[in-house]
Amino acid sequence: MNRGYRLAELSSKKDIRDFHDLPASINRGDKNWIKPLFKDIETIFHPSSNKLLRTGEATRWLLRDDTGRTVGRVAAFYSKKIAGASGEQVGGMGFFECINDREAATILFDACRNWLEEKGMTVMEGPVNFGERDRWWGLLVDGFIPANYCMPYNPPYYRELFEAYGFRNYFNQYTYHMPVDDSRLDPVIRRKAERIFSNPDYTFRYMTLKEFRDIARNFMIVYNKGWARFPGVKTISEGHAKILLKSIRPVIDEKLLWFGFYKDEPICFFIMLPEVNQIVRHLNGKLNHVGRLKFLWYRHIKNELTKAFGLIFGIVPEHQRKGVEGALIMSFAKLAMSDRFPYKELEFNWIGDFNPSMIHLLDQIGAKIIKTHITYRYLFDRNAPFERSPVVNV
Repeated sequence: MNRGYRLAELSSKKDIRDFHDLPASINRGDKNWIKPLFKDIETIFHPSSNKLLRTGEATRWLLRDDTGRTVGRVAAFYSKKIAGASGEQVGGMGFFECINDREAATILFDACRNWLEEKGMTVMEGPVNFGERDRWWGLLVDGFIPANYCMPYNPPYYRELFEAYGFRNYFNQYTYHMPVDDSRLDPVIRRKAERIFSNPDYTFRYMTLKEFRDIARNFMIVYNKGWARFPGVKTISEGHAKILLKSIRPVIDEKLLWFGFYKDEPICFFIMLPEVNQIVRHLNGKLNHVGRLKFLWYRHIKNELTKAFGLIFGIVPEHQRKGVEGALIMSFAKLAMSDRFPYKELEFNWIGDFNPSMIHLLDQIGAKIIKTHITYRYLFDRNAPFERSPVVNV
């Protein structure tokens, strides 16, 4: 049935407003939905703030019905720098929102597919971010509770729209939850950690913002050894590490920046942030002057930040499976169990099912899965064999 849908690329300030306003309409009545900050999404599509646009392109569409009502949106993008990282030419689609109508969804998916194919891509991955994997990545399919900061939230029917079109599960991403203590630690990991503590060559501590340069250097070293081995993940420079840290500096609590050292060289990190969506839910997507005052009010007067989330956890390969992971968690827990420590819950946002070692670690420290997102892929050659993301860290 043709409902008179009209698809058009964004071409005006009104289109940009409609792009950002649509999720409120799609999720109307859902108390768990939190409106993202305008700047957190809009900056993705500007070359001044997204370096991937220097080696690629991005475009956005709106879908309207015959009355002019906006009923769908989507973006497609690619970067020559990272498109071939997995051996295929992979482009991305994301920021998908749509009414519960397969015809409307198909128009949006087709637009992405055709555009990416014209750009030389052979695979479409989505819904994903045109940037770091820790933001706006994956489709929520289980655990429809309030999203963490810059994590996607969507209605349950989106899964059917994606899979009916032909998208297939490339990997799952799990969000784990645990109370901020060490009461659930597996006895095995506790014993290994105690052995690490008995070795004076190992030290664990949080780093203060006065050590910003050292934080960036240590982060770069561990990230490049521990994370850049994964498919689609590139090494970073110290300058890039500084940029990443500066981007989160306004919300950093230095007591959540934990590092481990062996003979004074960095071997692991556990970077956490306050779960600021506990405050963002009050801001209606705006961090203007009034929004900043509200943020300070809810953070420092109302004390609404009671949850932290693990932004990223990393350990260099040569120190894995020795108990370092548990020692780092236990060191943090000793501080966190203080009555004055404000965070009572901890979540780990982005744990891929291709990383069984990390899943095993989280099981051992007593964390439990509370959300599942799926990253899908759609092969343009429909006869080509489909393979899920390769398992790493085994």
